[in-house]
Amino acid sequence: MTLLSVVVMLANVTAFAQQYVPEEGSQELSKKHRKKHNAKLDPNLPNVLIIGDSISIGYTGHVRTQLESVANVIHNPGNAAGTTLGRAKLQQWLGDTKWDVIHFNWGLHDLKHVTKAGRNSNNPADPQQADLATYTANLKVLVKQLKATGAKLIFATTTPYPRGVRPLRLPEDAAKYNAAALKIMQANNIQVNDLYNLALPKLKAVQKPKNVHFKEAGSKLLADQVAASIQSEL
Repeated sequence: MTLLSVVVMLANVTAFAQQYVPEEGSQELSKKHRKKHNAKLDPNLPNVLIIGDSISIGYTGHVRTQLESVANVIHNPGNAAGTTLGRAKLQQWLGDTKWDVIHFNWGLHDLKHVTKAGRNSNNPADPQQADLATYTANLKVLVKQLKATGAKLIFATTTPYPRGVRPLRLPEDAAKYNAAALKIMQANNIQVNDLYNLALPKLKAVQKPKNVHFKEAGSKLLADQVAASIQSEL
């Protein structure tokens, strides 16, 4: 990595830290989420780390309930956002815990449009947080770091959303970013949990209107498949 790329990445992370505000519809805004305490680890159970954004924050509680007495299910602190933040924070999230399974996703924040200052934008003239080439390069680095943990890895595809969500995200970009990610997962023999195609045919019923976030039934739908994919690797 060149000095210039390091400077750019750190500038992007700083902008994210300064400007990040949970988006409308996120469970991060709920009183229930703010009152949550850290999950207790049972030393006799395998450890599972879920890395992801507010979509995974919405389903992690349900996954933890389903895998109670089966595994310790932990979500990375806060919102994993895009791959730029992931590159800056991944080692901190991994810590010194021996993870048996890591279920991870990046994409939904990478493809959204932001201002040069890093604020969410509805203007199509503004750039994406990480364009497709940057996302692909970042994800390759993150996958290499995740593989080094020795954990069994599961990549969750980015979930779909309708046209008109704010900040601006073009629905077709989810499929483009997923396609790029799937090539990386195939090259690295990483299991894929296809949440995109799980949710797509049911989207109007399980997702909040004009929003990337899911209703409770949608979060439970995702959780069922996430729990099953994790359990298959334990």
